[in-house]
Amino acid sequence: MTSEQLVQYWIASSDDNFDDMIAIFNTGKFHWALYIGHLCLEKLFKALFIKANDNPDVPYVHDLLKLARKCNIEISEAQKYQLAEINTFNIETKYEIYKREFYARCTKSYTTEQVKIIGEIRTWLKEKLENN
Repeated sequence: MTSEQLVQYWIASSDDNFDDMIAIFNTGKFHWALYIGHLCLEKLFKALFIKANDNPDVPYVHDLLKLARKCNIEISEAQKYQLAEINTFNIETKYEIYKREFYARCTKSYTTEQVKIIGEIRTWLKEKLENN
């Protein structure tokens, strides 16, 4: 695949994940919706990494803050906080030691707010991809 094909692959996969996040949210499986939301953003960062670095070899990293740094983009303090929170959705959904505590945190109101934030960051990243 060319770099541009890889960028389009990551964007399309992210778009699928965003749709899946909404569908899962609507089933009430809030913890899984947030996990998929993390994946949605991770894939957009990987697309941006390819574009920003002209490098098709995306890092094997799931940490959104590390990916943002590797993309050489400026992020606000508020975005750093939001990305740090979203990072927990990847860790706390997968590892048994954190699951129960995370599930309790994933109320409908908390998840609704986080889905909104994920959507806003998604829009921001897609704009960066279009302008990069």
